[in-house]
Amino acid sequence: MRTVGVEEELLLVDPETGEPRAMSAAVLARAAREDADQDVFEKELHEQMLEFATHPQSSMESLHAEIVRCRKEAAGHAGKIGCTVAALATSPLPVSPAIGVNQRYQWMEEQYGIATREQLVLGCHVHVSVESDEEGVGVVDRLRPWLSVLAALSANSPFWQGKETGYSSYRSRVWQRWPSAGPTELFGSAERYHRRVADMVATGAILDEAMVYFDVRLSERYPTVELRVADVCLHAETAGLIATLARALVDTAAREWKAGREPLDPGVSLLRLAAWQAARSGLTGELLHPETMRRMPADAVVRTLLDHVAESLEANGDLERAREGCARLLRDGNGAQVQRGLMQRTESLREVVTECVRHTQS
Repeated sequence: MRTVGVEEELLLVDPETGEPRAMSAAVLARAAREDADQDVFEKELHEQMLEFATHPQSSMESLHAEIVRCRKEAAGHAGKIGCTVAALATSPLPVSPAIGVNQRYQWMEEQYGIATREQLVLGCHVHVSVESDEEGVGVVDRLRPWLSVLAALSANSPFWQGKETGYSSYRSRVWQRWPSAGPTELFGSAERYHRRVADMVATGAILDEAMVYFDVRLSERYPTVELRVADVCLHAETAGLIATLARALVDTAAREWKAGREPLDPGVSLLRLAAWQAARSGLTGELLHPETMRRMPADAVVRTLLDHVAESLEANGDLERAREGCARLLRDGNGAQVQRGLMQRTESLREVVTECVRHTQS
């Protein structure tokens, strides 16, 4: 059974006002003092962000428990220095992002200017183990049309700088400012994948392989494929659902690759439209069907995804968990819908943030 790990980026906020706080260095220092072996939490581009990474897990129950534990530990460390954490993919309230003191981050600011200064967005990255780079590239090629459905399920960023954006995932639109971000063409082999990455680095437009921000890529650090399209999810169980579906998609894609089944290839232009549609409507309207690239109601597209990976879900013992998780999101709403519901009820973005702090640890 493939192992799965999750990286989540959390927003540091004031527990009373909901305003972002540039305190990641202090939180990390506190965590290091309390646990000398602490390797869970990491700094990110902006000081208002705190990242954690789970250990690889083969059990989805164990992965969910670790996400919950990491979120609570992050809140505990943050609380001791006067802030807390919120699983929000953008800050609903106005913020002036503070770039971390780091040579890499300073290079990014010089290279990309305002795009770096404004890039306070928070995602959820899922790593799924693969047996080789060849299998990994076979998976990367076959996941492409399905990623927009994961993006719609995870959408959790309807507000930006104090305003309603009209998008369910505005994070994904801001993320597209990076020159290497987004969907890719088919690679066909590990050799062609690595050649393309090397050519991109050689242009000087990006610093290194770690800045190849494909929607799905081979990890440069681990023997995994890394899915990078999801917003950080408001609820831990949604993050667990995204990870569950990601593993099933990788299993299904690997099986197709081994069988010599050709990948679907709608082309990068249509994949970009599918990603835009998912960001715009989330689960509240229509999505582009991964196999036809035509509009269909979101619930029908989600059912298509479940049907596509049902065999893999069942083999992993995750079928009922995935079905129930998707049904819950379609019924109760994703993070974007919850945020908008809170805004409608309270008419206060501050209240939205402070309520989402509670949701983060629920």
